[in-house]
Amino acid sequence: MPIKTRNVMYKEYVKILKLQENHFLDLKAIEIKPAKLTQTISAFANADGGEVYLGIAEKTILENGRQEKQSFWEGFQKQEDANDFIRTIDNLFRTEQGCSFEFLFFPNKNLILHIEIPKTNSLIMASDQEVYLRRNAENKRQNEEGIRRILYDKGIESFENQTISNLEIEEITNSNIILNFLTENHIESEPVSWLKKQRLIRKNLPTVCGILLFSDLPQAIIPKNCGIKIYRYKTANSEGVRESLAFDPITIEGDIYGQIKFAVIKTREIVESVPRLGECGLEEINYPTETLHEIITNAVLHRDYSIADDIHIRIFDNRIEVESPGRLPGHITIKNILEERCSRNGNLVRIINKFPDPPNKDIGEGLNTAFRAMNMLGLKPPKIEQKSNSFIVYIRHEPLASAEEIILDYLNKHEQMNVSVIKTLCYFKSDYDYKKIIRGLVKRDLISHIPNAKGKKSAYRKVKPLDVTINV
Repeated sequence: MPIKTRNVMYKEYVKILKLQENHFLDLKAIEIKPAKLTQTISAFANADGGEVYLGIAEKTILENGRQEKQSFWEGFQKQEDANDFIRTIDNLFRTEQGCSFEFLFFPNKNLILHIEIPKTNSLIMASDQEVYLRRNAENKRQNEEGIRRILYDKGIESFENQTISNLEIEEITNSNIILNFLTENHIESEPVSWLKKQRLIRKNLPTVCGILLFSDLPQAIIPKNCGIKIYRYKTANSEGVRESLAFDPITIEGDIYGQIKFAVIKTREIVESVPRLGECGLEEINYPTETLHEIITNAVLHRDYSIADDIHIRIFDNRIEVESPGRLPGHITIKNILEERCSRNGNLVRIINKFPDPPNKDIGEGLNTAFRAMNMLGLKPPKIEQKSNSFIVYIRHEPLASAEEIILDYLNKHEQMNVSVIKTLCYFKSDYDYKKIIRGLVKRDLISHIPNAKGKKSAYRKVKPLDVTINV
């Protein structure tokens, strides 16, 4: 199939020349060797995907007596000149859909090859048979441990299938958990034979998955890799500090089926004790039970158990944060997480669904359920963020209405509104955002500052028709 050529307008032409290389973007001159370029392609495919503009040359020029780097549009004279690059890149993707290409044309300039690289399900090697990973604006060659980490992140290999050496299988064949499980499910089989059939015992050793599900205390065997910590911070600030902790963090241990149930109950119990300023004074905060349940379940079932860290549930005055170790698995990204499916711990997800009243009743629908539940309560949907080695879901108690709407609605029912009330009812990332909203409302003569109320006591009221001076 021929590659399309797209005409670029002047605005986009200038924008491309001003692009800066980062975790998702690289600029390359056409002098680069095709094999060398595959290192960048490998790095993007093994990380979060990205794009390359091939035909952007960076040169050092003298400007105002100083040497500065500047980008220049120096591409291919005709499409055929890029064939070696396209053929070499296509050869890297043998088992799945590869890169997408388009040529960019600007009048009186040569053709730029724009390459979009997907985040892949498989491990992609460069032409030198080495594996690279994109980190910030660098392509880093990976050693054996780095490759193993990519395999875990992509779900090609799973830590759940690793066996625990020097551990007797009685740890899971004679536990209270397995005995109760077989009884409640009316399974007429010996624990050993059933666990072997489920691939939870291999080479006469229990697997990580088996320990997580059926050991009475997995944390004694895999310390720091499979617990949950719950924090309560008495603040709405962007970060919690020790001084704002309401009590020492609560640690939840035990088998993961029990952890999920207890973590949801405990989180809800703490949340319901958090007062919130409403129209009639302090009132109870309500988050949908389905949202808490699905997001905590998702964190426990899909976290990376090879990482020595716990799941962290942080409860603030205006939000809950659920952080689980490990990046998004496989081809999953922030953009497609609600549509696509990829399970890092497939065996764990499958077997826990066999428990009575399983936490993952609708497999693959967890986050969608959480989002729908927030919308039904008139709250903004959860926000998702991926960090370098973890995944965070923010559940904000923030109405779908804008800050301006909340302020004006409040002043329709009350004479005035002070700074404390404004910041309690509305969520602002910073004082700058708060001041920007207030200035905008004042400038439009919608609210006015109450005289002599300054600093923390500053207050505002709704502007009435007589408050506005009309100059004739």
